[in-house]
Amino acid sequence: MVTERRVLPMLVLLGSLLCAPVQGAEPRDGKGDFDFSIGTWKTDLKRLQNPLSGSTTWIECTGTSVVSKIWNGRANLVELEVDCPSGHLQGLSLRLYNPESRQWSLNYSNSADGTLSQPVIGEFKNGRGEFFSQEPFRGRVIFTRFVITNLTPDSWRYEQSFSDDGGKTWEVNWIATDTRVKGGSAGVP
Repeated sequence: MVTERRVLPMLVLLGSLLCAPVQGAEPRDGKGDFDFSIGTWKTDLKRLQNPLSGSTTWIECTGTSVVSKIWNGRANLVELEVDCPSGHLQGLSLRLYNPESRQWSLNYSNSADGTLSQPVIGEFKNGRGEFFSQEPFRGRVIFTRFVITNLTPDSWRYEQSFSDDGGKTWEVNWIATDTRVKGGSAGVP
């Protein structure tokens, strides 16, 4: 017969075994995760005209992104300039690496409003970057997800999605494909 006196010590032992760190396994250092992006890029951008409204109208833009490494690789600065049918868009993204959590925060602003958005936070695993936040949108708080994929030395893809149902479904509203500009690779490690 199993009693509480016997079950509790077994549960404590099992929990300590499951939570124990693997011997010799160092946590992955993601400081260099964005090194691939340092340089100058041609940016082809599509953005959904009215996210979370049922809209299927996409606006296509083209321009450049210049990514500079700062703080010895623990941060970088992205300067985005694209032309869209509705006008010129300037954006700025400050990406910051947290060595304690081993995650990145991506902080975005555009020249139209001059404020920083809520940072999206995440990391790269198996060549895919995923970053999440909660932020206000049209008077409500929604989830935001950024996904970076298709990494090669000369191109990569970025998507932004919104969810207004707690992450059950996601609507992609921003797709950017960056292609390295020849001669624009200064600063690549």
